[in-house]
Amino acid sequence: MEKFDAIIVGAGSGGIAAAIAAGRLGLRVLLVEKQKYIGGNATQSGVSVWEMGVGGTGIPFDIYKKLKEIPQAVGVYSFKKHRKWQLKTGETPLHPGAEIIIDKSAKYIDTLRRHGSETGINNQQFVINNWHGIPFEPNFFQDVVEKMMNETGNVTLIKNTSVCEVICKNGEIQSLKLSNNLIISASYYIDCTDSGYLCQAAGCEVMYGQESKDRFNEPNAPDTKSAKLNGVSLIYRIRQLKNQDKVELSACWWAKEFPPTSVVEYPNGDLNINMLPTMEGIEFSTYSDYSIAYEECKRRVLAHFQHLRYTYPPYKDYQIVSIAPALGVREGKRIVGEYILKEQDIRDGLSKQNQHDIIALADHALDTHGTSTDRSGCAELDEPYGISFRCLIPKGFSNLLIASRAASFSSLAASSCRLSRTMMQLGQAAGTAIYLANKNKISVTRIDYSSLRQLLLEQNVQLEYPISPTLKRYLDNE
Repeated sequence: MEKFDAIIVGAGSGGIAAAIAAGRLGLRVLLVEKQKYIGGNATQSGVSVWEMGVGGTGIPFDIYKKLKEIPQAVGVYSFKKHRKWQLKTGETPLHPGAEIIIDKSAKYIDTLRRHGSETGINNQQFVINNWHGIPFEPNFFQDVVEKMMNETGNVTLIKNTSVCEVICKNGEIQSLKLSNNLIISASYYIDCTDSGYLCQAAGCEVMYGQESKDRFNEPNAPDTKSAKLNGVSLIYRIRQLKNQDKVELSACWWAKEFPPTSVVEYPNGDLNINMLPTMEGIEFSTYSDYSIAYEECKRRVLAHFQHLRYTYPPYKDYQIVSIAPALGVREGKRIVGEYILKEQDIRDGLSKQNQHDIIALADHALDTHGTSTDRSGCAELDEPYGISFRCLIPKGFSNLLIASRAASFSSLAASSCRLSRTMMQLGQAAGTAIYLANKNKISVTRIDYSSLRQLLLEQNVQLEYPISPTLKRYLDNE
């Protein structure tokens, strides 16, 4: 049986950050990924755009700097137009949603804010001035991340391999059996799967769907528990035709009204097209076969593209370059942890939170897509909030952490803190926490919060708002 300091399952946003963080600190790490790629939604679901938001420092910034060394690998965007702005001014043709373009004058530090406009997208000048995100090429992203893991000299990556058996006793994982028949063990484990697979297999308590109002006393929770979920998107990429015949698609309409659409420019000029959403979350949950759900979403993509070209003339000469090979799933099962992040934490913000174990900041809106959710819409925040380290500790476990969207969040809270850079913050915190636990030979529940926060600060992770002058100088040097 091969033994490691830490085993990380799932090489999505949280997993790659956890591996890099732990590897840099000298731990011998094994990262197991069931797919042939790494990066999760960011590389295979077309979510190759980091939205604006507080807290995207540390390892995300390190990745960005590496991508900047590659021509046309990464950029910073600004909002150019939105259909709500056009409705006010009478500008035509009316855009299907939002047009978001590369802005060479914007810098990484400009991408670190969303909060502050209670009217959200309706506040046109605020959005233009403050809402900047980062589109990147997914293939370059994977290459850069793998090189960063290799540079630590401590991370072993295994792809195309899944965990098929978990041996657990008295709240402690003892070993794993992999699909390649290898049996492995570690002092500590981090679950970075979107579904909390490792935690579920170990017997952790699971949450799914919308919790009722009496569960956490959340103001906007439904009166009764339901299986409703945030919407699912199938993102596709288009490019303007150059001296080619226009490709006609067969008519395959599925809706009387198409959903709002985010159109984001890649550094090379291609456009990332994201229907918000392609499929209702509750409809997706009814499919027992993922491939059938994917094919239905693909049918809708073709219909949507035809609608896009016919209703908005600037796109009439575009063609589909690619359709993401995986669906962008925003919500699934979540694990009950030592602390559960709730709507109240998010709305209270840092000024009212009294947790001493905050290891990540965020300020994304309470944001659901589709009509299947009772709290549909996008509620902007007045200030950032913090995520407690205890949200990463599955309740009752001593050598296991979780750092993905399946961490200990209520359904409402998950609608805010689910974004890629936030997941990377959780992963970096988890990898750093495992280092402290291993160093002191203690349970993850006994990690000293002040030591953990100090180590994260030393790794240029933002844990205070406004941003510190020292970190600002570091980020300005991109």
